[in-house]
Amino acid sequence: MDQSKATVIPATLYVVATPIGNLRDITLRALDVLAAVDVVAAEDTRTTKHLLTRYAISKTLFALHRHNESALFTKIAGLLSQGKTVAIVTDAGTPAISDPGGLVVRFVREQGFKVVPIPGCNAATCALSVAGISNPHFLFYGFLPTSSGPRRRALANLKPHPYSLIFYEAPHRILECIADMTEVFGRDRRIIFARELTKVFETIHGCPLGEALAWLEADSDRRKGEFVLILSGAEPSKEAELSEQARSTLQLLMHELPLKQAVRLTAEISGESKNRLYSLALSLQPHSNS
Repeated sequence: MDQSKATVIPATLYVVATPIGNLRDITLRALDVLAAVDVVAAEDTRTTKHLLTRYAISKTLFALHRHNESALFTKIAGLLSQGKTVAIVTDAGTPAISDPGGLVVRFVREQGFKVVPIPGCNAATCALSVAGISNPHFLFYGFLPTSSGPRRRALANLKPHPYSLIFYEAPHRILECIADMTEVFGRDRRIIFARELTKVFETIHGCPLGEALAWLEADSDRRKGEFVLILSGAEPSKEAELSEQARSTLQLLMHELPLKQAVRLTAEISGESKNRLYSLALSLQPHSNS
């Protein structure tokens, strides 16, 4: 390819988005910049080499991932101080969005060097565009905690938000994640599965949370690949807020009893909804002795 198409700025770090599956989704500008820079820092050099080879780009590569990102500050700053141009890429999508890159970008900016974004693919916005959600507001969370307890607490804190919630999830955790979502959000909240986006086996499926586990378990292929999960926002509450007495009672009982027993007794004492008390209990759990 003609490597003279892009004029890169000396001593500049370029943050380059790459395809999330289909290699044809890379932008013309990204190709020009990758061809023109001196060095490419890649999350996995093998993946990036495959992409560059597809477009006849030969480039010096070195690995930049979560485990070595901080250790590369000096190396990247040294290259930039020599007037070199550096691009950072991840295996798929936009660097620093649930991927490495953010620490390097901050360090480089603090050192006074220029940082230029080269926009392109992002799995979250790709999924959102086909989710059929009319509310323009959304919260991108990324990956939830990997163990059930912290994951449920994180979800409980997100439950009241009225806008769509976007998560990433790995195939080996998808069943446990959906089970926790159903427990916290209830069976009626709607979820969109966006799996293997832009790839051969791309799947986009929407259903109530109460049907989600059965859909996943019906076909093992549905549990393969990387997931974007989009949950609809909370409906405006038609009920009054939990009374202060109910909150206080729940907190006191949680210091002495298991969570579910504390919720049941609080519901009996206060007359409040068990579901609403349970959601509150999950959000309070890190501060309790249960």
